[in-house]
Amino acid sequence: MILKREYGKEQPYIPAGIFKIRLPFIHFGFEKIDFFQGILLCAVCLGAIPMLQEYLGMPFDVAMTIVILNGLFYFLHIILGDPIIPGWITPAIPIVMIYLTQFNLGKERAQALIAFQISLGVISTFLGITGLGKKVTSIIPNAMKSGIIIGAGIAAVNSIMSNGGNFEKYPISIIICTGVGFYFLFSSNFKSKKDNNKITKILSDLGSLPIIIMAIFIGPLVKEVGIPDVQWGFTSLALNDLIKNWTIFGLGIPPLSMFLKGLPIVISTYIILFGDMIQAQCLLENANRERPDEIIDYNSNRSHIIFGARNILMGIFSPTLTMCGPLAAAMQVVLCERYKNGKETMNTIHAGAISYRYGTFCGYFLLPIVTLVKPILGIALATTMLIQGFVSVRVGVTKSKTVNDLGIAGIMATIIAFKGAAWGLLAGIILCIFVNYGRAKDFEALLVQEFDSINKSTNKSLENIEE
Repeated sequence: MILKREYGKEQPYIPAGIFKIRLPFIHFGFEKIDFFQGILLCAVCLGAIPMLQEYLGMPFDVAMTIVILNGLFYFLHIILGDPIIPGWITPAIPIVMIYLTQFNLGKERAQALIAFQISLGVISTFLGITGLGKKVTSIIPNAMKSGIIIGAGIAAVNSIMSNGGNFEKYPISIIICTGVGFYFLFSSNFKSKKDNNKITKILSDLGSLPIIIMAIFIGPLVKEVGIPDVQWGFTSLALNDLIKNWTIFGLGIPPLSMFLKGLPIVISTYIILFGDMIQAQCLLENANRERPDEIIDYNSNRSHIIFGARNILMGIFSPTLTMCGPLAAAMQVVLCERYKNGKETMNTIHAGAISYRYGTFCGYFLLPIVTLVKPILGIALATTMLIQGFVSVRVGVTKSKTVNDLGIAGIMATIIAFKGAAWGLLAGIILCIFVNYGRAKDFEALLVQEFDSINKSTNKSLENIEE
């Protein structure tokens, strides 16, 4: 029996400190549409496999095992109270790829990835436990928040459109599938017609599922991908090979020098990751305004602890260059758009989020699904990145409160997308000092005030932990 929610209240949960534990089929139910979306959209998650094969030299079955373990840890967010669909730190993937190429393929590169991912996890968890995660989101000026989010969007689109990117390989499929998908997801014209008949109503509820279905047929039709070689059975795991050849248990703990060398990349990745949290909060606030029947609680400190723990666990047991992020932006957009349709479409956002992840997790094990979508992995990844780019720019612009904010954001976003997060952050700080604050002393006074508040909060948090 599913516990019912009072109108205008939070979905029932078991309190556990900062966490709000919700158990499947007790505190929330099952959403069929999100589940079936997840089954086919596991194609997006499987897009990690060719990246792991190319940059780490992994066999397909080892890379598949990593995808499955990563999918298992996704459930931590929803069960512990995070009302989101977690995913990769997508915009940071190109940065990590470039970093890894500095190391020799094999043991050295694998250890570099392990050191990087564990470091990212430790820093994120520390910020969440001490309460600094929430403070970080409040101290950043609106112009810089806007720039980070827009920059992540530009980087996502650029990864598809750059030389050698997926757009060059599948241009016709991507144009058709993305165009139709954008119409169903974002078009005001379609939204005005969605209640006209049963077909448009169903299409509005399907989210991005039509994109994948179209790709399966259009890709082979325009001869950009081959016809799927559908096989029957279940996916097999390669745990022994993974543990022996790709983790600290077989390779040993990375040297301290690797942890130190990776710190600039860790900081740059956190900056991008921070943008995902801002975006998650904006998407949920926007959705909540149209659903007064449910209070959605998003706590960035809680999210820090969960995705920090995921990165530590993955770094130890199954390192992946896609990393463990707080948000699968494109899928969260689809979830929120469906959620806005009302309680009849989705009772609680928590049920929609976990049902989607049920679907992706089941999809990993079903060999007919894996082999069906295998030829279109590049198309699925491209459409996901383009959806993320669209939403990032749309959300990022709304964070700017003045025309000066927007100007700073535009410069900062461009630098992030083409020169990296660290340079973009530096540009944003300098521009805020000289444009928004007029002189350095004003900005310095603001920082002193904010950091004094952070210091008091940290001391209080540490006292609570000691108790």
